[in-house]
Amino acid sequence: MTTLTTKRPSPSSPSSPAVKPMTLTQKILAQHAVSLPRPYVQAGDVLRIRVDWTMASELAWNGMDRTYTMLGRPKIHDPARFYLALDHTVDPVMLATDARTRKLVTLARDFAKESGLKHFYDANVTIMHTRFYRSLVQPGEVVVGADSHTSSHGGLGAFAIGLGGADVAVAMTLGETWLEVPDAIAVDYEGAPPFGIGGKDIILRTLGTLGRNTVAMERTVEYRGAAAHTFSTDMRFTICNMTAEFGGLNGIFEADEPVAAWLAQRRRGYNDSPLYFRADDDAPYIARYPIDLANLAPQVAKPFSPDNVKDVTELVGQQLDGAFVGACTTTEEELALAGLVLEAALAEGQQPVPMEGDRRIVAPGDLWIERNLREAGIWDIYQSAGFVVDPPGCSLCLGIASRKAGRDEVWLSSQNRNFENRMGEGSLAWLSSAATVAASALGMRLTDPRPLLARVDQDRLNRILKRRVTARPHEIHPAEPETHVEQAAAGAKRASGAGEAVVRGKVQRFGDGVDTDAIIPGEFCHLTSTEELGDKCFYYVRPDFREKARNGANIIVAGEGWGSGSSREMAVWALQGVGIQVIIAKSYAFIHKRNLVNEGVPFLVVHDQAFYDAVGEGAELEVNLTTGEIRDLATGKTYQAEEPSPIVRALRSEGGLVPATQRYGSEVFAKITA
Repeated sequence: MTTLTTKRPSPSSPSSPAVKPMTLTQKILAQHAVSLPRPYVQAGDVLRIRVDWTMASELAWNGMDRTYTMLGRPKIHDPARFYLALDHTVDPVMLATDARTRKLVTLARDFAKESGLKHFYDANVTIMHTRFYRSLVQPGEVVVGADSHTSSHGGLGAFAIGLGGADVAVAMTLGETWLEVPDAIAVDYEGAPPFGIGGKDIILRTLGTLGRNTVAMERTVEYRGAAAHTFSTDMRFTICNMTAEFGGLNGIFEADEPVAAWLAQRRRGYNDSPLYFRADDDAPYIARYPIDLANLAPQVAKPFSPDNVKDVTELVGQQLDGAFVGACTTTEEELALAGLVLEAALAEGQQPVPMEGDRRIVAPGDLWIERNLREAGIWDIYQSAGFVVDPPGCSLCLGIASRKAGRDEVWLSSQNRNFENRMGEGSLAWLSSAATVAASALGMRLTDPRPLLARVDQDRLNRILKRRVTARPHEIHPAEPETHVEQAAAGAKRASGAGEAVVRGKVQRFGDGVDTDAIIPGEFCHLTSTEELGDKCFYYVRPDFREKARNGANIIVAGEGWGSGSSREMAVWALQGVGIQVIIAKSYAFIHKRNLVNEGVPFLVVHDQAFYDAVGEGAELEVNLTTGEIRDLATGKTYQAEEPSPIVRALRSEGGLVPATQRYGSEVFAKITA
């Protein structure tokens, strides 16, 4: 066996004929791959990769602790590189009154103390992604988080993905993980967006134009184009954050001069040299999608999908029951701008219409932001406009802390998801930028913010955000990956497994885009028992699901994008808890599919539309999990599923990720990627 470490030459170099062009994501993965058969990576490669950071919230840690205990609670790889923040379920009311919240908090605090974590943030200090982005992540790093919005950190040029808790617990322990390199698309932004049109409007327009769980599904999304280099780092954060709603594995911008300027202003952080990778000119994108931002109007997404998008002008006058500015999607830039919009509204004589209870709520993403905006007088403006200023936390976005929207209440929110019941049972979430929420909040009717944005002093906004204008841009030096090329002799073939596994049962039929919020609502994610989670499976949207599953309807047949949304592995445990034996769908959300693999729950991919036309609710099927053959017992007709990848077969044969890790220890990824 021979191992060579090489610095990849420029693609234009005449000495590099064997080096193929790569995307930005591929270069980061090549840099972090433990070994490669050649000095580049391409879509379809299965890699064992080193991880720079792992991260979680208290809600995710609840499930991760189960995995960690099953692994024997080993010493974690690097206590300075696991980031843990309490944000999903916590607020002062919940901490004082809710036993479940206190249990989650105690579990996380005890682990932080046990492991000597350097980056542990207690309740109401930060939203997990906010401080990590502002103070720690570097361009060119690999970040794995137990939250789907870990994709946010691609805004600074990192490869950042959300995974289930088992994946993150193992990566936290070993310092590495595995990945099948995805196909990549490019979204090319052109045209200068008007002032006040921010990252939220841009990603909503992208979703409205291209669709959720369509062109981005399970793919890398690289945000490019001339306009992209003019976006602030806050705008990039929001766009990458909602790559999770787009359906992408990760979203990423090239780190450029604005990023270098941002890094230079950090209060503190690591001294590691950032890696300013660039996609090659002829990078292998499977498709490119131009989005014109010139004259873009503020965007609004109606329930119950983030791609159900309209220009605000089409919806002006919609009556609102509440207005929320906050959640991880909403950056300091948006909070400050929305405050100045409110100031402009108050200055022209608008007054907040009286509302019963707290109907206007703002929650900053971090105490640093809270202090800065307080010093700038922004919170005084919000309060004059009838807002209550809450401490940092996810708040209404998840609807599982003390703040919830009521049944049939329409809330305009700057959060990222508007699924059914997202802000509370029966709630109706409409999504927009914080500026649009602010313009609408006084009269509680959807309002175009542009007349108020025209009155905002842009220099004052820059002063509040402490943006320094320098005559000379920060100099950056584009990097190329150093790859570790390993040439190994052919080894023995992996055993194929014993016998065939066959499942028989009745079908429960679903359509497209079934999300994990529907499978297991967030308010039940404090549970870890599969039986208890099974009792809450499809609790609101399909109440007869559980009884049917336990009485033999143990096969799910669905459409596109099964399991989209949150990274919560509790969705898989809930399916196990009611006895689901196999899931058959046209496509799966990346994180949920990994969770199915990790927990040993069989799934098949079938593209044949004739299968979906023939198989309805209650149909009886016989499914051969080994061969992928599906037989309709009523007609005798057979259908063929797509062959799973070798690594999926390997993990399935081991019974999932935890049994594989228990068996192979630190060599688990070497074994399963062999």
